[in-house]
Amino acid sequence: MGGQGDVHRTLKICRELVADKNDMVIKALSWALRECIPHDPEAVKRFIRDHERVLASRIKREVMNKLITGVKNPKRTIE
Repeated sequence: MGGQGDVHRTLKICRELVADKNDMVIKALSWALRECIPHDPEAVKRFIRDHERVLASRIKREVMNKLITGVKNPKRTIE
């Protein structure tokens, strides 16, 4: 099983990088936020809400998908 996480420290670091548009930083922020979800989903929701204007779209999409569906990229069905 995984660890207990350290949501407070993780979000502190994410706040420092929230406006960075480097692709690797965006990927890292998305991953870090998604990893916090099992430990404190409400804190992640607040973080997304509080930084919505500056967060990269990819971060918002992947993290919200994980919050809602449990996965980063839910499969889409073709109708």
